[in-house]
Amino acid sequence: MVLKNALPSAEVLAGSDAALQAAVQRSRRLLHRRALVAAVASSVPLPGLDWAVDAALLSRLLPQINAEFGLLPAQIAQLDPQQREQVQKAVAMVGSVLIGKLVTQDMVLKVAQTVGLRMGSKQVAKYVPLAGQALAAALGYATLRYLGEQHLCDCVQVAKTAQLSLPAPAR
Repeated sequence: MVLKNALPSAEVLAGSDAALQAAVQRSRRLLHRRALVAAVASSVPLPGLDWAVDAALLSRLLPQINAEFGLLPAQIAQLDPQQREQVQKAVAMVGSVLIGKLVTQDMVLKVAQTVGLRMGSKQVAKYVPLAGQALAAALGYATLRYLGEQHLCDCVQVAKTAQLSLPAPAR
């Protein structure tokens, strides 16, 4: 089944831009590691633990992805006024509330509500021995991965639209 309004992947959005492709790959590795942690937390049958872990992971992950694309508030502030305006227009066009702003756990929880059904299913599933915990872990991984991928695509679109020079990779 193919979704008609599905957003192209970050690689497709990056096109042939090597710097954007490299930033996507670094961000994906980071996203994968965080999603694995979310999966483990989701399988633990403690009420609310997975929500807290997801919020904590995302509140750290999203700024790290922003940094890969030069979209942290401090990085944007260092741009010349014309470039800063281009970034702000691109952010408005994409409609992201998580680019160029201080990311808080409250903001992350509001964004996470967009996938509330998955989160609710994860809560119920983890109480079914073994199979339910495995399902909860898979849903935990998928939920964090989905939110991270959406943000990653937004960052690529903003960086490309604003024609940003990406920062050197952090070592």
